[in-house]
Amino acid sequence: MNLPNKLTTLRMILVPVFIVLYLMEYNLAAAAVFAIASLTDFLDGYLARKYNLVTNYGKMMDPLADKLLVTSAFVCMVQTGEVAAWMVIVILAREFTITSLRAVAASEGVVIAAAWSGKIKTVTQMTAVIFLLIKNWPFSLINFPFADIMLWIAVIMTIYSGLEYLYKSRSLLNAK
Repeated sequence: MNLPNKLTTLRMILVPVFIVLYLMEYNLAAAAVFAIASLTDFLDGYLARKYNLVTNYGKMMDPLADKLLVTSAFVCMVQTGEVAAWMVIVILAREFTITSLRAVAASEGVVIAAAWSGKIKTVTQMTAVIFLLIKNWPFSLINFPFADIMLWIAVIMTIYSGLEYLYKSRSLLNAK
């Protein structure tokens, strides 16, 4: 297993660690684990492309690891009342929809490449989670709701990127 795939696997291993820390209310530790896991997302893709280490495992597991990490965090935050359930439903609906769309495309021999809007969506989601975990610090010192703003941007980018994927794949969806 190459290094990018090991990083992807590490990200998946860190998901239950994050969940336990968060639910035990060790928010700083949970934030650190989440941040490390988030960094592996960027690092594994960079290394895979730079050193031509792209594998089928990475193509399949990297997006799954991202979704597991982010959705686990948001679901936990709904349970603790940190995030509104409707926001998480929007995020989950987009993830299920686009994952299903990619599966249909793959069955037709079509690869749906990641769009920039999807990458921005992921970054804003991860940023929102981290700042929610650390209670908006250091912005809380000046009473600026950065975490809430990032959460709203994440939801908006989630909707936008989902619609963009659907629009770009409309010929696949209209195929008979």
